[in-house]
Amino acid sequence: MDLPSPAPGGPAARFGERDLVTSGHLRHVESMAQLPSGAGRISHLNAVVLGESLASEEHDLVFPSPEFSSQALLSSPEHGFWSEIAKEFYWKKGWGDGPIVEQNLDVRKGTVKIEWFKGATTNICYNALDRIIGRGDGNKIALYWEGNEPGHDAKLTYNELLEKVCQLANYLKDIGVKKGDAVVIYLPMLMELPIAMLACARIGAVHSVVFAGFSAESLAQRILDCRPKVIITCNAVRRGPKVIHLKDISDAALLECVNNGVSVGVCLTYENQSAMKKEATKWVEGRDIWWQDVTPKYPTTCAVEWVDAEDSLFLLYTSGSTGKPKGVLHTTGGYMVYTATTFKYAFDYKPSDIYWCTADCGWITGHSYVTYGPFLNGASVLVFEGAPNYPDAGRCWDIVDKYKVTLFYTAPTLVRSLMREKTEYVTRASRKSLRVLGSVGEPINPSAWRWFFNVVGDSRCPISDTWWQTETGGFMITPLPGAWPQKPGSATFPFFGVQPVIVDEKGNEIGGECSGYLCIKSSWPGAFRTLYGDHERYETTYFKPFPGYYFTGDGCSRDGDGYHWLTGRVDDVINVSGHRIGTAEVESALVSHPQCAEAAVGIYAFVTLIDGVPYSQELRQSLVLAVRSQIGAFAAPDKIHWAPGLPKTRSGKIMRRILRKIASRQLDELGDISTLADPSVVDQLIALTDS
Repeated sequence: MDLPSPAPGGPAARFGERDLVTSGHLRHVESMAQLPSGAGRISHLNAVVLGESLASEEHDLVFPSPEFSSQALLSSPEHGFWSEIAKEFYWKKGWGDGPIVEQNLDVRKGTVKIEWFKGATTNICYNALDRIIGRGDGNKIALYWEGNEPGHDAKLTYNELLEKVCQLANYLKDIGVKKGDAVVIYLPMLMELPIAMLACARIGAVHSVVFAGFSAESLAQRILDCRPKVIITCNAVRRGPKVIHLKDISDAALLECVNNGVSVGVCLTYENQSAMKKEATKWVEGRDIWWQDVTPKYPTTCAVEWVDAEDSLFLLYTSGSTGKPKGVLHTTGGYMVYTATTFKYAFDYKPSDIYWCTADCGWITGHSYVTYGPFLNGASVLVFEGAPNYPDAGRCWDIVDKYKVTLFYTAPTLVRSLMREKTEYVTRASRKSLRVLGSVGEPINPSAWRWFFNVVGDSRCPISDTWWQTETGGFMITPLPGAWPQKPGSATFPFFGVQPVIVDEKGNEIGGECSGYLCIKSSWPGAFRTLYGDHERYETTYFKPFPGYYFTGDGCSRDGDGYHWLTGRVDDVINVSGHRIGTAEVESALVSHPQCAEAAVGIYAFVTLIDGVPYSQELRQSLVLAVRSQIGAFAAPDKIHWAPGLPKTRSGKIMRRILRKIASRQLDELGDISTLADPSVVDQLIALTDS
């Protein structure tokens, strides 16, 4: 099947000229990439050639260097068929002569359905390990592991990784885990985390990884929803100078589940000796099992469970605008093809690369671009247990030099935090190995982009500024490093076959230069298939707002050259350190405090107290603790703003738009407040802003 034609503003037309204006001078560019349709003549823009000029102005076009493009996997954004790409993988049974995709994205035409390669059978673990070993890469390093403390490290070849995966898979089968059963994984960034994911995939079990920063209550919510046969955790982990007692959190979550009628039979616990010894770990006899006591006894080979392309691979819970987390369900075949392909081309992956993604496997980035995407390409992957600023702010660049990292993928949050430190922390390291940089989690502002490019990458490494979601499975809008020039802060153009459109409030597509709601008009192989146990919510959340489209929930603008600029969430989901958290989850944690009557959360929290309760710093700290204990430390509000009342419409809806303006002191941009039930509340909030 042909890839669908790109959306308006997608790649199509070549530059009409090669002499581009650079700082007032004509410069000849030897290696030209394709630009989007509608780009037209661009000589009015400053064109900056990588390796020759620093990225400076916001609307610069930053070209890959001729040297980079000449060796890139793609030096133009043309490609073939998904069916041809899929043939690079092993399928026990093919998909035959029928269509490789069946889809309905229009709720007006019936149930929303997305199916890719249906009827074909495969196994993603087999493709990520056995297939790579079969082509002769068994002795290649699959995993480098860097511990929290400098000098604490380990590594596994593909042969060794497969053996450990098989031992755990055999143990899971022995305790009764079967195809389709859920397994919750609550582990930090140890090698055992991707091992556990791959072991589940090998036997057809559905893994649900829970970020090891979540609280007992958040973990319990996820266990209650998917009802796993087993939970896999560790006794504790060190992150920077702190020790986090994950087994204690797991115990509390499992107790809460028992109180709600759900019992998990086995808690498989890895002894992380660098953080805590066995003897200090609390234990529940009959339920708790030490990983090291059982898995080494099992065979190092394990038969593969062949699964249908549309069989479930994993559940990953993401926050929504209501309090209950959503169980995003990804299936096997399409996700496998899509994550492998996006990884390969968005990072210009070469077999000699050493790849480091700083994301935790508790989030989708860790699934797609720490585990599955890289291993499906036979990459050498670095996993880091610790904190990027421990023991000092140069740790990331020390690690880059130690392992000769070539591909470095991180979040704008980390980039911005390291920007605030002395440049010497970066420049004390060579970083000469770096070839491609990547950004994920939220739009990267142009100043952070330039610092990343100019300082970290020495003005020579392209930046893959990727836009995608838990729901999309893989990159949707992303630069291809050797194929076209970049603009600092823009995710550039859609990946192969992705058809983004920008629509207005009525769902009408807008062409050319515009701003609006970002939607996708046709499915892609990595798309999620449903919300676990709630297909109605799946349709209501993603397909009913604009019938006929997948609604991303993000705002987007497209400039006159066809480049996409993501403007953030348009619903009530916020990004906290790159993690998607529903405002409702944080609000409900705040309101659970006995002295809090009402709360609205944006960049920070606006809190209304019960009548008669005085404002105090002690109460502020107590409210923050409520969020930390119910969700996790990463979700704690940076600021709590006392609010005698909240701006509401006459129907009772809180106007968070106004709260965001007050929080950012954009007081001249509040807009019309006359429709509020009580407009005087706004003046009261402004008066209390600095209290």
